[in-house]
Amino acid sequence: MTSPTGLHPQVEALRRERLAAGVRPVHELGVTEARRAELTHLAPMAAEAVAEVLDRTLPGPAGNIPVRLYLPVTARPLATLVFFSGGGWVLGSLDTVDAVCRALANAASCAVVSVSYRRAPEYPFPAGLEDCYAATAWIAEHGAEHGLDGRRLAVGGASAGGNLAAALALLARERGGPRLALQLLVYPLLDSRGGTPSMRERVEPPFFSPEDVAWCWSHYLAEPADGESPLASPLRANDFRGLPPAVVITAGLDPLRDEGELYAARLREADVPTEAVRFDGVMHGFFSLSDRFDAALEAQALAAAALRRAFEAELADRRV
Repeated sequence: MTSPTGLHPQVEALRRERLAAGVRPVHELGVTEARRAELTHLAPMAAEAVAEVLDRTLPGPAGNIPVRLYLPVTARPLATLVFFSGGGWVLGSLDTVDAVCRALANAASCAVVSVSYRRAPEYPFPAGLEDCYAATAWIAEHGAEHGLDGRRLAVGGASAGGNLAAALALLARERGGPRLALQLLVYPLLDSRGGTPSMRERVEPPFFSPEDVAWCWSHYLAEPADGESPLASPLRANDFRGLPPAVVITAGLDPLRDEGELYAARLREADVPTEAVRFDGVMHGFFSLSDRFDAALEAQALAAAALRRAFEAELADRRV
């Protein structure tokens, strides 16, 4: 059952809490204010225990890249998900995705490497993408030194992190590697033009709205023309052939819903094995809120199952 606003009752309850707490839409805030607000309203979550959590740095194109490794209790070498935080390329951090990374590591029985890429607007496109690529390529080449199986490698992220995962898949194809078993895309931003029908639907404040989408792109792109690049707007790619299998998770009440579903359709048309699942009655950002939403628990379980299948398929390919 949904509320009169179309929101699931669990989501409506959160909306009322945020309104009562004075949470404002991100598009009304400057960068400094938005980052401060993110930290202020970052609700503590019960985080699952994993065998090890290690903070490290990896070499990048402009200096060291901070990463956080989550290692579950399972045999090594570990298949690995390289995960990129959301936050419109402006917000987000290793801490904001900590609970999700722990949950996916345990449920998928894989290592998760969370990457702290350079953020906009200080470092606009393609700085963050190049950091994500460098970290992923390093793991593919040197992961065995840390108990990681660089030949069973996936990329993923939510929102802007989903954009970076999709763009990285394109970039890996362009540069001849690394080989990716899966791209896990959770309500990704995929086209700076934003012309889909879901971008014109009303979103209940203070949840993520079309105006907030525009705010994100305005900070990520140094020039609007940069959005023409498929590495910024993966939906604009001319050729989707040869990309890694994908799981695309969308939210029914999200301005980005149609972009994700259209991207999944384009992948399928190119014969890329793709699973697309929409969770109705929930908003952008639901995936990380497993302490509040049944849908988040379901979506995380779906993502973990897809990762396990993808990694098992990689092992099977080796035996052939």
